[in-house]
Amino acid sequence: MLPEQPSTLEQAVLALAERQPLLRARDLTAESLPTAMLSRLVAAGKLERVARGIYSLPGQALSEHRSLAEVSLRMPRGVVCLLSALRVHGIGTQAPFEVWLAIPPHTPTPRTDQPVLRVVRMSGRALTEGIEHFEIDGVQVPVFNAAKTVADCFKFRNKIGLDVALEALRDGWAQRKLTMDALWHYAAVNRVSNVMRPYLESTTA
Repeated sequence: MLPEQPSTLEQAVLALAERQPLLRARDLTAESLPTAMLSRLVAAGKLERVARGIYSLPGQALSEHRSLAEVSLRMPRGVVCLLSALRVHGIGTQAPFEVWLAIPPHTPTPRTDQPVLRVVRMSGRALTEGIEHFEIDGVQVPVFNAAKTVADCFKFRNKIGLDVALEALRDGWAQRKLTMDALWHYAAVNRVSNVMRPYLESTTA
Protein backbone atom coordinates (compact mmCIF):
# COMPACT_ATOMS: atom_id res chain seq x y z
CA MET A 1 0.00 0.00 0.00
CA LEU A 2 1.37 3.40 -0.94
CA PRO A 3 1.77 5.88 1.92
CA GLU A 4 -0.75 8.69 2.12
CA GLN A 5 0.32 11.86 0.40
CA PRO A 6 0.82 14.97 2.58
CA SER A 7 -1.97 16.76 0.74
CA THR A 8 -4.41 14.03 1.77
CA LEU A 9 -3.30 14.33 5.38
CA GLU A 10 -3.62 18.08 5.24
CA GLN A 11 -7.13 17.80 3.90
CA ALA A 12 -8.06 15.37 6.68
CA VAL A 13 -6.70 17.66 9.42
CA LEU A 14 -8.36 20.75 7.95
CA ALA A 15 -11.65 18.86 7.63
CA LEU A 16 -11.33 17.90 11.30
CA ALA A 17 -10.67 21.56 12.18
CA GLU A 18 -13.90 22.50 10.44
CA ARG A 19 -15.82 20.00 12.55
CA GLN A 20 -14.00 20.92 15.76
CA PRO A 21 -13.26 24.67 15.82
CA LEU A 22 -10.80 24.20 18.69
CA LEU A 23 -8.36 21.43 17.84
CA ARG A 24 -5.81 19.61 20.00
CA ALA A 25 -3.12 17.06 19.24
CA ARG A 26 -5.17 14.33 20.94
CA ASP A 27 -7.99 14.99 18.45
CA LEU A 28 -5.64 14.09 15.62
CA THR A 29 -4.40 11.04 17.48
CA ALA A 30 -7.97 9.85 17.91
CA GLU A 31 -8.36 10.01 14.13
CA SER A 32 -5.00 8.28 13.49
CA LEU A 33 -3.58 11.49 12.03
CA PRO A 34 0.02 12.56 12.70
CA THR A 35 0.24 15.40 15.22
CA ALA A 36 3.24 16.82 13.34
CA MET A 37 0.70 18.13 10.82
CA LEU A 38 -0.33 20.81 13.31
CA SER A 39 2.99 22.66 13.28
CA ARG A 40 3.30 22.11 9.54
CA LEU A 41 -0.11 23.66 8.89
CA VAL A 42 0.61 26.55 11.26
CA ALA A 43 3.85 27.27 9.37
CA ALA A 44 1.88 27.19 6.12
CA GLY A 45 -0.68 29.63 7.51
CA LYS A 46 -3.50 27.10 7.20
CA LEU A 47 -3.98 26.79 10.98
CA GLU A 48 -3.30 29.19 13.81
CA ARG A 49 -2.32 28.51 17.40
CA VAL A 50 -4.96 30.26 19.48
CA ALA A 51 -3.71 29.04 22.87
CA ARG A 52 -1.16 26.63 24.24
CA GLY A 53 -1.82 23.30 22.54
CA ILE A 54 -5.02 24.54 20.87
CA TYR A 55 -5.39 25.30 17.17
CA SER A 56 -8.05 26.74 14.91
CA LEU A 57 -8.64 27.66 11.29
CA PRO A 58 -7.55 31.25 10.51
CA GLY A 59 -10.51 33.60 10.70
CA GLN A 60 -12.68 30.91 12.25
CA ALA A 61 -15.98 32.37 13.47
CA LEU A 62 -15.87 31.59 17.17
CA SER A 63 -18.29 32.51 19.93
CA GLU A 64 -17.84 35.23 22.54
CA HIS A 65 -17.24 32.45 25.08
CA ARG A 66 -14.28 30.90 23.26
CA SER A 67 -12.02 31.44 26.28
CA LEU A 68 -14.29 29.17 28.33
CA ALA A 69 -13.92 26.42 25.76
CA GLU A 70 -10.13 26.83 25.76
CA VAL A 71 -9.98 26.57 29.56
CA SER A 72 -12.30 23.56 29.60
CA LEU A 73 -10.03 21.71 27.18
CA ARG A 74 -7.05 22.32 29.43
CA MET A 75 -8.86 21.83 32.77
CA PRO A 76 -11.51 19.14 32.21
CA ARG A 77 -12.16 18.82 35.97
CA GLY A 78 -12.96 22.50 36.31
CA VAL A 79 -16.43 24.06 36.22
CA VAL A 80 -17.13 27.58 34.94
CA CYS A 81 -18.47 29.58 37.88
CA LEU A 82 -19.32 32.97 39.38
CA LEU A 83 -18.89 35.96 37.02
CA SER A 84 -18.13 33.80 33.98
CA ALA A 85 -21.20 31.64 34.64
CA LEU A 86 -23.37 34.76 35.07
CA ARG A 87 -22.17 35.88 31.65
CA VAL A 88 -23.08 32.53 30.08
CA HIS A 89 -26.57 32.70 31.59
CA GLY A 90 -27.06 36.34 30.58
CA ILE A 91 -27.62 37.46 34.17
CA GLY A 92 -26.43 40.82 35.50
CA THR A 93 -24.04 43.31 33.98
CA GLN A 94 -20.67 41.74 34.76
CA ALA A 95 -18.29 41.35 31.81
CA PRO A 96 -15.21 39.63 33.27
CA PHE A 97 -11.99 39.57 31.27
CA GLU A 98 -10.91 36.58 33.36
CA VAL A 99 -12.32 33.07 33.32
CA TRP A 100 -13.69 32.11 36.74
CA LEU A 101 -13.19 28.39 37.28
CA ALA A 102 -14.05 26.11 40.21
CA ILE A 103 -11.57 23.27 40.75
CA PRO A 104 -11.06 20.62 43.45
CA PRO A 105 -9.06 21.67 46.55
CA HIS A 106 -5.79 19.87 45.79
CA THR A 107 -5.71 20.35 42.03
CA PRO A 108 -2.70 22.43 40.95
CA THR A 109 -3.59 25.85 39.62
CA PRO A 110 -2.98 25.73 35.85
CA ARG A 111 -0.34 28.04 34.45
CA THR A 112 -1.71 30.07 31.60
CA ASP A 113 -1.16 33.57 30.29
CA GLN A 114 -4.22 33.63 28.08
CA PRO A 115 -6.97 33.45 28.99
CA VAL A 116 -6.43 34.80 32.50
CA LEU A 117 -7.82 32.46 35.18
CA ARG A 118 -9.46 33.19 38.53
CA VAL A 119 -9.52 29.90 40.37
CA VAL A 120 -12.00 29.13 43.16
CA ARG A 121 -11.63 25.99 45.27
CA MET A 122 -14.77 23.94 45.82
CA SER A 123 -15.34 20.43 47.11
CA GLY A 124 -18.05 17.85 47.69
CA ARG A 125 -21.58 18.72 46.60
CA ALA A 126 -20.58 22.35 46.07
CA LEU A 127 -18.42 21.19 43.16
CA THR A 128 -20.54 18.37 41.78
CA GLU A 129 -24.13 19.66 41.96
CA GLY A 130 -25.88 22.02 39.58
CA ILE A 131 -23.67 21.46 36.53
CA GLU A 132 -24.98 22.04 33.02
CA HIS A 133 -23.05 21.53 29.79
CA PHE A 134 -22.97 24.13 27.04
CA GLU A 135 -21.52 23.43 23.62
CA ILE A 136 -19.10 26.25 22.91
CA ASP A 137 -17.08 26.09 19.69
CA GLY A 138 -17.49 22.32 19.56
CA VAL A 139 -16.48 21.79 23.20
CA GLN A 140 -18.84 20.56 25.94
CA VAL A 141 -18.15 23.11 28.68
CA PRO A 142 -19.38 22.46 32.26
CA VAL A 143 -21.04 25.51 33.78
CA PHE A 144 -22.92 25.83 37.06
CA ASN A 145 -26.61 26.47 36.47
CA ALA A 146 -28.18 29.84 37.20
CA ALA A 147 -29.45 29.08 40.72
CA LYS A 148 -26.18 27.44 41.80
CA THR A 149 -24.27 30.42 40.41
CA VAL A 150 -26.36 32.91 42.40
CA ALA A 151 -25.81 30.87 45.56
CA ASP A 152 -22.07 30.81 44.77
CA CYS A 153 -22.12 34.59 44.44
CA PHE A 154 -23.39 34.88 48.01
CA LYS A 155 -20.90 32.29 49.26
CA PHE A 156 -17.99 34.11 47.64
CA ARG A 157 -19.36 37.62 48.22
CA ASN A 158 -16.04 38.65 49.76
CA LYS A 159 -14.36 37.91 46.42
CA ILE A 160 -16.88 39.49 44.06
CA GLY A 161 -18.88 41.88 46.24
CA LEU A 162 -22.32 41.59 47.82
CA ASP A 163 -23.65 44.09 45.27
CA VAL A 164 -22.86 41.62 42.46
CA ALA A 165 -24.66 38.81 44.29
CA LEU A 166 -27.73 40.98 44.85
CA GLU A 167 -27.80 42.10 41.23
CA ALA A 168 -27.54 38.48 40.08
CA LEU A 169 -30.43 37.46 42.33
CA ARG A 170 -32.69 40.31 41.25
CA ASP A 171 -31.92 40.08 37.54
CA GLY A 172 -32.09 36.30 37.41
CA TRP A 173 -35.42 36.38 39.24
CA ALA A 174 -36.78 39.12 36.98
CA GLN A 175 -35.82 37.07 33.90
CA ARG A 176 -37.44 33.98 35.43
CA LYS A 177 -34.21 32.06 35.21
CA LEU A 178 -34.41 31.15 38.91
CA THR A 179 -36.87 29.30 41.09
CA MET A 180 -37.12 29.74 44.83
CA ASP A 181 -36.88 25.98 45.40
CA ALA A 182 -33.61 25.81 43.47
CA LEU A 183 -32.19 28.86 45.27
CA TRP A 184 -32.97 27.39 48.69
CA HIS A 185 -31.49 24.05 47.62
CA TYR A 186 -28.16 25.50 46.52
CA ALA A 187 -28.08 27.88 49.49
CA ALA A 188 -28.17 24.75 51.67
CA VAL A 189 -25.52 23.01 49.55
CA ASN A 190 -23.26 26.05 49.96
CA ARG A 191 -24.18 26.53 53.64
CA VAL A 192 -25.27 30.11 53.09
CA SER A 193 -28.98 29.74 53.87
CA ASN A 194 -28.80 32.20 56.75
CA VAL A 195 -26.92 34.72 54.61
CA MET A 196 -29.38 34.46 51.71
CA ARG A 197 -32.58 34.19 53.76
CA PRO A 198 -33.42 37.91 54.08
CA TYR A 199 -32.70 38.53 50.40
CA LEU A 200 -34.75 35.55 49.23
CA GLU A 201 -37.65 36.57 51.47
CA SER A 202 -37.58 40.14 50.19
CA THR A 203 -37.48 38.87 46.60
CA THR A 204 -40.81 37.11 47.02
CA ALA A 205 -42.41 39.72 49.29
